[in-house]
Amino acid sequence: MSTNDPKNSSGENKKDKQLQAFRVNNKGKKLTTNQGLRISEDEHSLKAGVRGPTLMEDFHFREKMTHFDHERIPERIVHARGYAAHGEFEVYESMKEFTKAGFLQDPSVKTPVFVRFSTVAGSRGSGDTVRDVRGFATKFYTEEGNYDLVGNNIPVFFIQDAIKFPDLVHAFKPEQHNEIPQASTAHDTFWDFVANNTESAHTVMWAMSDRAIPRSYRMMEGFGVHTFRFVNEQGQARFVKFHWKPKLGVHSLVWDEAQRLAGKNPDFHRQDLYEAIEKGDYPEWELGVQMIEEEDEFKFNFDVLDPTKVWPEELVPVKIIGKMTLNRNPDNYFSETEQVAFHPGHVVPGIDFSNDPLLQGRLFSYTDTQLSRLGGPNFHELPINRPVCPFHNNQRDGMHRMTINQGPVAYHKNSLETNDPAPATEEEGGYAHYQEKVEGRKVQQRSDSFKDHFSQAKLFWNSMSEVEKQHIIKAFRFEVGKVKSKSVQQQVVNLFSHVDADLAEQIAAGVGVKVPTSAQPSQETASSPALSQENTIKAPATRKVAILAEDGFNFEEVSGLKDALKKAGITSEIVSETLNPISSSGGQELEVDQTLLTSDSVLYDAVYVAGGKDSVNSLKAVKEATTFVNEAFAHFKAIGTAGEGTELLAAAGVDSSAAGVEILESRNSESFIQAVAQHRHWARQV
Repeated sequence: MSTNDPKNSSGENKKDKQLQAFRVNNKGKKLTTNQGLRISEDEHSLKAGVRGPTLMEDFHFREKMTHFDHERIPERIVHARGYAAHGEFEVYESMKEFTKAGFLQDPSVKTPVFVRFSTVAGSRGSGDTVRDVRGFATKFYTEEGNYDLVGNNIPVFFIQDAIKFPDLVHAFKPEQHNEIPQASTAHDTFWDFVANNTESAHTVMWAMSDRAIPRSYRMMEGFGVHTFRFVNEQGQARFVKFHWKPKLGVHSLVWDEAQRLAGKNPDFHRQDLYEAIEKGDYPEWELGVQMIEEEDEFKFNFDVLDPTKVWPEELVPVKIIGKMTLNRNPDNYFSETEQVAFHPGHVVPGIDFSNDPLLQGRLFSYTDTQLSRLGGPNFHELPINRPVCPFHNNQRDGMHRMTINQGPVAYHKNSLETNDPAPATEEEGGYAHYQEKVEGRKVQQRSDSFKDHFSQAKLFWNSMSEVEKQHIIKAFRFEVGKVKSKSVQQQVVNLFSHVDADLAEQIAAGVGVKVPTSAQPSQETASSPALSQENTIKAPATRKVAILAEDGFNFEEVSGLKDALKKAGITSEIVSETLNPISSSGGQELEVDQTLLTSDSVLYDAVYVAGGKDSVNSLKAVKEATTFVNEAFAHFKAIGTAGEGTELLAAAGVDSSAAGVEILESRNSESFIQAVAQHRHWARQV
């Protein structure tokens, strides 16, 4: 077994074993203080007489209340609302040719990981399905130390230099005079920032696309965003970008659906991830890398260090090198998901940095953030952040210190105890920074190669299907339509007239401003099919179907459908007016999973209306049932039925001949399953 294997001899995950020591179950235990003192009373504070004042002497009350007063740590300024899971990563083949990173060498090794997904703009109490960039941060617990791949579900960013990050965040956060709006960029300050910082144009195109409203975390790509370096044992370096490719494909909500979900279930994404893992539908992503030789740095028409640019996959192919599986939910949200601390500067030998100015700034800011949020320099000692390999240094003290250092000496190079850990050579696994030659005057400026702000925004537009383009136009009209300043609205249209004339014209028509007559749109004609979600994987696995049924339903039809859906990996739920069991026309009973009141079509990927005359007649008499079907149809989802079920479709205003509407015969459910797999049926839109 490899020395890098993070599992012990019994095959137990080393990170899980480490965390086990910190898990507590209070069942059957006696109440104590945090110092271990058993307590005889927890209902009443210590008073001077039954009607007297509480005494300061009541140390148990004061400890309990003090801890409660400090239960909340400051939420993250960005990425505050998140959800996470444990898992493991395995490389497909040794990457020794490209990097000496230990966890990328042996296919037999499974490296523990912890992944946190998040929205960027909203607070912890905001909704999951808002239009926003999503965080995708992965902590690898390797035998060489923790490696953090801290990325997003969009491969580019709004700014090119970290010095502008506070300005960006101040712009998209709620406006400071009234703290409105929450978790939304549909307001004046954000679009004023965009209009006056043209480098944002490319990322804004992504943010206005379907990528900003993912169907689930499980169906979302991840990107390292920045350019890093792979360095091999010979000291040879290559530029590298990281990609996470979901095995379920990349799928999104539609805007109306996303808004409804924010009210119906603001925890939609976190619940989806939690339930999938609990059911054993473990989400999987393949890790891919794009690599560019250092001598080819200036070969392309974009700067490889510019974080507002992609490396088109058609020019720089993605090499798939491994797979990540998330297979365990956290035991405690606060201890793990909320206290986990990521940092792009947490690297291992074989992974190094580029001079991307946004990345360089992040290497400073993340440590500063953790000091503020987690109370001091010892956040690495929290169980979720603790590496699985030993760590040794003479750093001491600070808030929340857990290590008990022995002896009087706490400094490097000493003779009293010779307890100073010796630096490791590269051969011993010591980290050595890549020796890039750097020279030049001290300046505050960017390379001229960073000044092209529009060609890749146009590349993205060129790559979209007509349906995706319509979604982008509507997103612009909604967001910019919420802006109160006509001047800012005009500036936004002026800006995007440099991307595409038709796009600018469509935005202008929607928000009531003029189309610039002197605009010079980008002349970029290339497209990148990899950027369009229309070209993604389409499979039925892990989809969720609502089966509408009442007393008198056709049992053979429904039971056969449920069996076929289960075989295809699709979850189905019976939805009825009440939670009372329903009886078929033949007298068989079926348990109800949800009611029309507690569920909604936006919570499902598809809807099926059970046949059976009495069942259908009952459903037709309930407005919520026809609304359920109508909304699913309006959101371009698959609709299925058989027999009398077509009557409910007609009552809901659904055209039975429309794309994605499947009328089943002889209990043949295959066409419906394939319709579910398609995710959406856009022919109904165009």
